[in-house]
Amino acid sequence: MNATLGSAGVILGLVSCVAGVVTIAAGLRGGRASLIRTGRTYAFMGLAGALLATVAMERALITRDFSVGFVAENGSSRTPALFNVATMWSALEGSILLWGLILAGYTALIAQKFRDRLDDRLVAWALLTMLAVGAFFFALMAGPANPFEAVTVPPGYDGPGPNPLLQNHPLMAFHPPMLYLGYVGFTVPFAFAIGALVTGRVGEGWLLVTRRWTLFAWGFLTFGIVLGAWWSYEVLGWGGYWAWDAVENASLLPWLTGTAYIHSVMVQERRGMLRVWNLSLLCATFALTILGTFLTRSGVIESVHAFSESQIGPWLLSLFGVVVLVTIGLIGWRGDRLRAPGRIDSPVSREGSFLANNVLFAAFAFVVLLGTVFPLVVEAVSDDRLSVGVPYFNRMTMPIGLLLLFLMAVAPVLPWRKASEELLRVRLFWPAVAAVVAVVATVATGSRGLAPVLAFGLGAFAGGAALRQIVLATRRQGWRGLVGRTNGGMIVHLGVVVIAIAFAASQSYVSEVELRLSEGDVATVGSHTLVYEGIEVTESAEKTKTAALVRVDGDKVYRPAQELFAFGGQSIGVPSVSTSLVEDVYLTLIEVPESPSDPVVIRVVLQPLVTWLWIGGIMMAVGTALAAFPGRRRTPTAPTSEPLPDREPASLS
Repeated sequence: MNATLGSAGVILGLVSCVAGVVTIAAGLRGGRASLIRTGRTYAFMGLAGALLATVAMERALITRDFSVGFVAENGSSRTPALFNVATMWSALEGSILLWGLILAGYTALIAQKFRDRLDDRLVAWALLTMLAVGAFFFALMAGPANPFEAVTVPPGYDGPGPNPLLQNHPLMAFHPPMLYLGYVGFTVPFAFAIGALVTGRVGEGWLLVTRRWTLFAWGFLTFGIVLGAWWSYEVLGWGGYWAWDAVENASLLPWLTGTAYIHSVMVQERRGMLRVWNLSLLCATFALTILGTFLTRSGVIESVHAFSESQIGPWLLSLFGVVVLVTIGLIGWRGDRLRAPGRIDSPVSREGSFLANNVLFAAFAFVVLLGTVFPLVVEAVSDDRLSVGVPYFNRMTMPIGLLLLFLMAVAPVLPWRKASEELLRVRLFWPAVAAVVAVVATVATGSRGLAPVLAFGLGAFAGGAALRQIVLATRRQGWRGLVGRTNGGMIVHLGVVVIAIAFAASQSYVSEVELRLSEGDVATVGSHTLVYEGIEVTESAEKTKTAALVRVDGDKVYRPAQELFAFGGQSIGVPSVSTSLVEDVYLTLIEVPESPSDPVVIRVVLQPLVTWLWIGGIMMAVGTALAAFPGRRRTPTAPTSEPLPDREPASLS
């Protein structure tokens, strides 16, 4: 029954999306507004199909219906309840189903939000584009990534459950959906960009339409990346949180281009400039979400985050190619209309700094893309395996990151058009003082490397500039001053600064040691005292957990462990972390003793300020939410070659 219901939901979603595309296209071609309005109904039907399929899948997982192929391969009666629900996105077919559900939800929201504007050709083209993308993902589920394939299993069969690494931390239940809300959310501004290009209305009107949608998509993606780093830190046992893994890079790439777009779009809104650049960034961001999906779901890379080899790789690569070719063709077609009426009066201005910011983000994205994709291209062409490791990414991205920190300090204090030397001196005085103090403190505490000293100094510089802006805003308007794009953006900047400083500290001052301890032994690592109190073995139907009991600083007992799973005999390490605002004590059980009286080997990693990475991520999420809502109303000053569409500020914002 679950397989039947799920398949029906997929077919309903596919038919609805295809019918919506055909209906809206016919309405646009014939100028029949009634047909275009009918397309809105198909958006809701597509959401109904996605919901039906999702409910059927979750019901199959919860009831352990092993007649559904996906459940037989990934479900188990031994899987805890929370991870049983999360099993849907722990493997290929279920992850595509989650993608389809979120995309159908966004499409229905657009259809509802702009229900009174569907006779607007730009909106109609945007809805058609979203339905076309939805049809593609439903077609995947109906074909090569079918999650509801019926299978026959012997009586008493019990599945293997999800990958053990994906069922031992609650973040697994939240990290992928958050990433998908960001990934899929960029479909909305992309669709409106396509609508603007097709209709020729490439002025600033469509930017107002999509500003909040873009911010929320970017915010979800940001928080999803932070949660992924947190999951890696808590689960994988290597003591780090970012390894430049190809799958990590796949989520970072659209974040980089999306961040560049969010900054440069303000220049277009204010001065009417960078039209081609902004459209290119937005289309590149959507294309990179598709490329990232290809990297993680085609089996072309080996990663703890990636799925096994599948048949959907050519499909996703084809969609990526279509997106790139269509957007390049449309931008070339509308080249005359995309000429910017404004120009940069001085490089020492806000628009000049935003342009420099965009160049750096584009360079950052190129470096990451090259290091991620080049080995795959080499292997495809010559069948040789080439590895691009962490040193490449660190060496190439560190200078760019430091320059971005500098621009984060300077750009917010610059006025539009041109800045005077006196103004810069006044606005940057206290941030510069903070930078000097940070550099002196860094050197005084023992850091001698140039990179960490610059990171702390520039971080303080950027943080001081953001704090100055926030203090001025709250003095004028109270706490209400924190709401709005400018000051919400400053809170995002503070979050970035916190993450940058925490990253520099955790990398520069990290220390690691392996200890062989017998029961009752006491060890001192840094300023911490560790007492080994013996072994604890816990058995369940799912796994056997062997934990070392380690008391840290005479307080709480921590349990780094090895877990041996019953199915397949796979053993994974489970780190245990003593966390504080100052320093983490990261414990990993390296060697399990054969008997309780034998010594254990425990790796101890000391890393300062790691907790501030997660705090910085939360600050960025809060700042994004504040930036998405209007602050003080200000009359837009951007020159435009076209009037905004009638009623647009009321119905399209």
